[in-house]
Formats: sequence, C-alpha cells, structure tokens
Amino acid sequence: MKRGALRRKARDISVVLVVLVCATVVIWTWDTTPTSAFLPPESHFLKLETEKVVKRIPTALNTETKDSYSSATPFVNKETKEDSTNNKDTEEDEENQVEEVTVSETNHGMTSTIQEKGLEQVEHEVLVSEPKKTPTREENKLKQVNHEVAASEDERTKTTHIKETHSDAESTQQFIAKKDDVSTSTARIPSQACNYAKGKWVVDNHRPLYSGSHCKQWLASMWACRLMQRTDFAFERLRWQPKDCSMEEFEGSKFLRRMQNKTLAFVGDSLGRQQFQSMMCMITGGKERPDVLDVGPEFGFITPEGGARPNGWAYRFPETNTTVLYHWSSTLCDIEPLNISDPLTEHAMHLDRPPAFLRQYLHKIDVLVMNTGHHWNRGKLNGNRWVMHLNGVPNTNKKLAALGNAKNFTIHSTVSWVSSQLPRHPGLKAFYRSLSPRHFVGGEWNTGGSCNNTTPMSIGKEVLQEESSDYSAGHAVKGTGVKLLDITALSHIRDEGHISRFSLTASKGVQDCLHWCLPGVPDTWNEILFAMI
Repeated sequence: MKRGALRRKARDISVVLVVLVCATVVIWTWDTTPTSAFLPPESHFLKLETEKVVKRIPTALNTETKDSYSSATPFVNKETKEDSTNNKDTEEDEENQVEEVTVSETNHGMTSTIQEKGLEQVEHEVLVSEPKKTPTREENKLKQVNHEVAASEDERTKTTHIKETHSDAESTQQFIAKKDDVSTSTARIPSQACNYAKGKWVVDNHRPLYSGSHCKQWLASMWACRLMQRTDFAFERLRWQPKDCSMEEFEGSKFLRRMQNKTLAFVGDSLGRQQFQSMMCMITGGKERPDVLDVGPEFGFITPEGGARPNGWAYRFPETNTTVLYHWSSTLCDIEPLNISDPLTEHAMHLDRPPAFLRQYLHKIDVLVMNTGHHWNRGKLNGNRWVMHLNGVPNTNKKLAALGNAKNFTIHSTVSWVSSQLPRHPGLKAFYRSLSPRHFVGGEWNTGGSCNNTTPMSIGKEVLQEESSDYSAGHAVKGTGVKLLDITALSHIRDEGHISRFSLTASKGVQDCLHWCLPGVPDTWNEILFAMI
C-alpha cells in the first residue's frame, strides 16, 4: 500500500514537470515569434481564385510605337480647310487593333485590366551595313529612341489599370484607397503633386462650360455638334474627377487674371486646333466678344496669296493683355520647300529641327502646349511630298526611315530643344500633350470604320495607371523641363464624344472618329492645363 502511494506521488510529480517544461517552451516561443508560431505555413492557407471573364472591346487606339498611323480623317470646313491632302495610308499591311479586357469580379465592384494587343507589326530594327565610326549626336539620339521603341513593345505586355465600379457614384469604392476616401467630387490633397491623369468621369449638371450652338465666334461649325443632327448630348455633362485630389474649377476671369500680360500658344495638328478653339470658348463662356483683338499678324499669321487660310490664329483680351494663339505644325518639326518657285516642289522635313515658328517666336510665349501624332503616316508624307532630312540633307539612315522611329526622334528632338531654351526664358512653362486616341471600329475612316456608341465606356470605370498610355510622350519629357499634359487614357474611355456620323462635311458613309464634339473632351484637357499652369 505504501508502494502504491509512492507511485501515485511520482506520477503527479512527472505530470507537473511535463507541464512546467511545456509552459517554458510556450513562453520562449511566444517571445520569439508571438502569433505566427501557432499559425500554419502560408502555403497551407486556402486560396480562392476569382472567376475571370474575358471580353473584347474593339477599338482603334493609337499607340506611340507604331511604324505607321492611320491617317487623320479629312473632315474639313470649306471655309477653314484643314488639309487638302488625300489621307489614305499606303501601307497595305496595316491592321486594326483590339484590346483584351480581363475583368475580375470582386465584392465591391469589378477590377479590370486592359492589355493592348497591337496587331500591327512594325519593323523597328533594320540591319544597315555601315563602316564603323564614332556615333554622331543624332545617331546617339536615334539609338535612344530605338531603345524606347523596343521597350514600348514590352510595355504592351503590361496592363493599363482601369477599375470597374458601380454606376451609382455614391457607392463607388476607390481602388487601393483608404476606407474613408469615398468622395466623388472632392478628395484629400496629398503632399505630392496631383496626378491629374488618374481618376474617373462623373456626371455634373453644371456642365457644359459653354454653349456649342452660341460659341460661333471661335468654334468652327464642323466641330460644333449642337449645329449638327446629333440629338444625344449627355456626353456634355461629364466632368473629369482626379483621384485623391481636387482640380481647380475653371473660370474665364480667373484664367485671364492668371495669364495677365502673358501669351498661351498651342502648336500642333488639328487636335491642337480643337484645344485652342475650346479654350477660346471656355474663356468667353461661348459669348460674343467684339472687343477681343485679332493680333495674328504679330505672329506671322497672314493668309498667303491664293491660300485658303493662315497657318494660325492669335487673339488678345484687352482687359488683361492676355494672348491666346494656335500655330499649325502637324509634325512638330521644320518643313520647308526645296524649290520655292515650284508649286509642286518637294518639302524637306527636318526631323532634327523644331518648327520655324518656335525658333522665331518662343521669346513671346509664356505657356506653350505642343502635340503631334496622327499625321505620321505614308499617306501624309507622300501626299504632301515630304522628304525626311537630317543634318540638312536627305536622310539615309534606314532605321530612321521607319515612321515610328522618325516620329519618336522628332518628338524627342523638339522637346529637348524647347527644354534647352528654358534657361533663356525663365518665365516660360512648356507642355507636351500626349496623343488623343481614335475610336474607329470595323475599319478605318475610308473603309467603313465607325464610332456609333452613345453610351460612354467611361461609365463605372476609373483610370489608375501611373505611367502615360502614350509611351513616347512620357519618355520624351523625362529629364527635361517640359511637362507632360497626359490626356490619352482619360480620353480613351470617352468613345461617345467623337463627331461620328454627324459631320457636316464628310462624304456619305464616312465617319469622324478622330476629332471631338465641342463642348466635349478637349475642354477637360484645358481644365487640366489650367490646373497645371
């Protein structure tokens, strides 16, 4: 009996010792890794994959890495003709682009990533047998451009983030934002500069900023959709709301005060002219202003003998001595006739020279907005008899002869030149506007392409990408004093805003899916510009 008691006592002591040892191990483990020690490894967690639905949105969005571009539509006002050239692109292997959209369903909406699948193949590399020599400045610049063109091919495999949200603005959840950040009109302003290219379109019943039917003094009838047979104008009431910051409200009087004794210049193609006319309507509220002065001759804007119009317009608001002008330069490089006495002469297209207008009048400009893009196609070059020149002589570099390389080289060259002039003009603010997208579906302008959609694809979407969709523009301004006016992605989801089949001047069956109705999307470009000045 005594032996049994001893056994029970020894067993109790053993149990106590085991408990003490376990407690010691637990305490030591807790001190080392408090909670993770009791959790299974990450690989053992159950992961639920969201169901993916793939849908295709047919578009004709231009990217900045193509060897050729479909030509701009020849929608011309008989009184203000944009270009008499036949715009047909001669490259027979050009194909349309489509975008593949992957939509992942979530509890708070749908997160989509748009990945561009360019079907047009561009010859970016051409082998040239040349003797070894020290690279010139132009060759170094071309090498850099070629590198960026190749890099942009890799960019196609990356995604452009556009978030799908509920159509109800009040229930929209911001992507990768704090839970309390759900405002649709104003938001907190972070310490860093606002990225106006990120955001979404929201309905604003206080829009448009002017009347398209009343702004006849500044707005060409070929772009005033209120004067056409279009009946749906819901697109006029959309306002761009940047993400995580508020954008300053545009007011004509505020703009004039800010630009007192200053000059704003738009230099570029017909899309640049649309932005110029939009700005004039925004400043005046679309009202007649007989007191505004035409000062075109001060900038060489005179209709040549036998010509249809001058190569630009300039107007001055006398109350603040503010000048707003536009100069036509579709390729943003210097173009000069080889034989001035021959009306059928070829023209030297100097890829390494900025437009002569900039070289002559830059000192009179305080805010400069440049653009190019849609005229870089074989149809334009052949029709206008443009011959590429480099260093003052015809180009012999086969790599540079590829239109994608030539365009990128020119953008880099002109942006670099403007940046080099900034120390001489300390008050000058220079911007390069990214490419305005086209939305031809089912063909090109001359092969039945259309844009009949009246419901904007912007509904329930949010642009969230950090980098510009216009790769060439984004990289051209890096490291320079020229700022990027990035409008490509936000304009891409506004396919319903084009003139479409309602053009007053187009041939039967031809649609304008390049230019925009005004009031419309270019007004937003100017609102962002105003906020950045």
